[in-house]
Amino acid sequence: MTFRFKNNLLEEVIEIARTASKSIMEIYEKDFAIELKNDGSPLTKADQSSHHIIQEGLTNLKPHLPVLSEESPEKEVRDRRNWKSYWLVDPLDGTKEFVKRNGEFTVNIALVEGNRATLGVVLAPALQIEYSGSIELGAWRRYKNQDKIKINTSLVQNQPIRIVGSRSHTDAALDKHIKTLGDYQLKKIGSSIKTCYIADGQADLYPRFGPTSEWDTAAAQAILESAGGSMIDLFGQPLRYNTKNDFLNPNFIAFGNPNLNWLQSFVKNSGKKVETEAFKNVEKLKALRVAYQDLDQAISRIKNDPDLDQIMLKRLKKRKLLVKGMIARLESDLIPDINA
Repeated sequence: MTFRFKNNLLEEVIEIARTASKSIMEIYEKDFAIELKNDGSPLTKADQSSHHIIQEGLTNLKPHLPVLSEESPEKEVRDRRNWKSYWLVDPLDGTKEFVKRNGEFTVNIALVEGNRATLGVVLAPALQIEYSGSIELGAWRRYKNQDKIKINTSLVQNQPIRIVGSRSHTDAALDKHIKTLGDYQLKKIGSSIKTCYIADGQADLYPRFGPTSEWDTAAAQAILESAGGSMIDLFGQPLRYNTKNDFLNPNFIAFGNPNLNWLQSFVKNSGKKVETEAFKNVEKLKALRVAYQDLDQAISRIKNDPDLDQIMLKRLKKRKLLVKGMIARLESDLIPDINA
């Protein structure tokens, strides 16, 4: 996509997010019913209204790309493994904050190309803050009706370290580990606003050791990277999208200053300087992740085979569980020991 085209596309996505945000606020300012999804998370009319507006708006854009939303039907969820480029949407990120009426909820829209989030819009309608960014163009913030301004992450080695964390999800690993980082300030915030605060220099670090889904992070990651920051897993790899059958992200850290080795501070150690041997299992973990994805695909193919081989399916599932356990044990070597 050309520079001009990407800029026009970003503006069109911003307008779609604004329209969805208006519908959310109309519901937010009234009494609303709350349902529970199968996983126990809340669902409101605002989630569904925003989903339909964004779905329709993005479908009408050119080039036409498929849309995957947190509220998408099961068929679209299955089909997306074949998509090279698509829109990844959370129509209402922070539904718990919406229900609590604290204003810390957002509309998230990301363009994913080749497994990377390359364009993102995060709009917090109640706070009247709008973030947008594209890897090719840069990142911006717009507050209320003011002109948008270009933003960049902070390259200052701030003391105290300004850390952001989830408001509604407790994180014992984070609470334990940040005490080892020295002087710090912790601000708990809902939704994707946390990552956007790093993008505009208001915060330095967002470690996440709890579950998140791909639609929770994609738009904000695109904005963060467009502003000069990074979002990486605990082996130093950038978060990527649509690489496996489930939507769960690995544990990750988001930060603004690329000149500081934030990752090293999150590797389990005895207080001594972390040496290169702490990363000896990286290649093994990568290979196991590839094996896990291959097994996942093989299981899917067998399930769709009219001549279903139950014995082979059982073996593959058993091997998949074994590989999953090996991955978990390797990953645990990098996660701070919350029981120590």
